[in-house]
Amino acid sequence: MAGLQPRPGVLKITPYAGSAAYGGESERINVSSNESAFGASPRALEAAVAAAQGLRRYPEIDNHSLREAVAARFSLDPARIICGNGSDEIIKLLCIAYAGPGDEIVYSAHGFQMYPIAAHSVGATPVAVPEKNLTFDVDAVLAHVNARTRLVFIANPNNPTGSYINRDELARLHAGLPDNVLLVIDGAYAEYVTRADYDAGVALASAHDNVVMTRTFSKIYALAALRVGWAYCPAPVMDVLERLRSPFNVNAVAIAAGIAALADTTHTERSIKHNAELLPWFTAQVEGLGREVAPSVANFVIVHFDPDSDKTATAAYEWLYAHDIVTRRVGGYGLPDWVRLSIGTRPEMERVVAVLGDFLTRNSPVGQRNGARDGK
Repeated sequence: MAGLQPRPGVLKITPYAGSAAYGGESERINVSSNESAFGASPRALEAAVAAAQGLRRYPEIDNHSLREAVAARFSLDPARIICGNGSDEIIKLLCIAYAGPGDEIVYSAHGFQMYPIAAHSVGATPVAVPEKNLTFDVDAVLAHVNARTRLVFIANPNNPTGSYINRDELARLHAGLPDNVLLVIDGAYAEYVTRADYDAGVALASAHDNVVMTRTFSKIYALAALRVGWAYCPAPVMDVLERLRSPFNVNAVAIAAGIAALADTTHTERSIKHNAELLPWFTAQVEGLGREVAPSVANFVIVHFDPDSDKTATAAYEWLYAHDIVTRRVGGYGLPDWVRLSIGTRPEMERVVAVLGDFLTRNSPVGQRNGARDGK
């Protein structure tokens, strides 16, 4: 075909779709995007306002102060920390650095949709590996690794299922990979996990040259609007990413807010405690309504609805939306009969339970389609 054409992989990308509630605060209860129940730390908000007074100035070219703050908070080497415009940017940079046409990027079938998007963007082939009981299957993934594999992504805990694998399984996954395959451990929800056998990936990334751990400020630190993430990398990978990273890639407001958020450990602990209490409560409430809830260690759950009844996932989503509750359809993750709900405040979740119970007990629920979207 004549004329300007994009690279073939680009046209294979299904654009990422968000919830119907993006674009700022609203009167609706928004439990669609796994955001913090409490919002940002007051100290982070103050720091953001103060930093905004200097908008005419460029931010730090290398995010030095934020890297130092992350290193101090988690006892890491700042020279091995890279910050990004959300962890999504780092995921893309890793694919640019280590994969291209003819290569394969492996991830679990219900894994984060940025993995196949990033793979296609560099012309690589994304390989979605079936899961076992909605959980990353180490043996199945290793069976799909071959001479064309360049990266393996694991979200641990996983979005949207909330499942995780323990440190022994994570170590077994890495041990089964060739040295020339990069293991990327996405720990976006790591702070919420309270299980004793969980490891966010710091140990593996510290000890091996082919492991990267990514993290975000969007979830427990509630800075989603500022788009800031980070990764801990082996020195050789750090060198490569620094060659690709755009200068000034994290804005000054995000840097200031991120530093303050890390320092406010009381606020963070409050969020962890709240989620540890409300996650099992909400799960039990929904199970009491006769719905299957996938076990989760994050700040969200997915709930199953019967596709052969009038209480389908679409009907549930629309009913909740019609009652000013925004949830997330997860058909784009291969889970068309499930709906994802974040853990909000207790009053919000009590309202969700009440409206969901009303939906399940009515004979013919009819939701409003206006604004309903099957987000990813």
